[in-house]
Amino acid sequence: MSDTAAMSPQDALVAVMVAASASDQNMRTAELVAIQRMVNHMPIFAEYDADRIRRISQTVFDLFEEEDGLDALFGLIREALPERLNETAYALACDVVTADGKHSQVELRMLEEVREELHIDRLHAAAIEWGARVRHMTP
Repeated sequence: MSDTAAMSPQDALVAVMVAASASDQNMRTAELVAIQRMVNHMPIFAEYDADRIRRISQTVFDLFEEEDGLDALFGLIREALPERLNETAYALACDVVTADGKHSQVELRMLEEVREELHIDRLHAAAIEWGARVRHMTP
C-alpha cells in the first residue's frame, strides 16, 4: 500500500472482493451492494472501518493499471491475510462475482487466479463455488 500502514486482514478481504468485481472493468451495482452488505454484516468485519473500502478500492484500481500490478496485489493480500482466511477470501470473491446473476470469462479467470494465489484446494473451491451459486439463484 502506498501511504501508510500495511493492509489489515479485513483490508485484504475487501481487496479480493474489489478485484473480483473490477476484473472485467465493470463494477456492477449488485456487486458493489454485495461488498457493502458483507462488510456491514459479516462477523469478520465487526471492528472494520467501512470508510476504508474506498481507499482499498483505489489501491486495487491503481495496481490494475501497473504492468505487474496483479502480482503486487496478490503479494499484499498474501502478506496481510492469515492462511486460515484464504477460503473466506475465496468465498467472498465468489459471492461478489455471482451477485449480479452473471459472470464473464474475465471474472471466472480472476476467481481462478484467487484460487491459485491463495492455494485453495480444488474440492473446497468447488464447494465454495456451489454455495455462492445457490445463494444467488433467482426465481
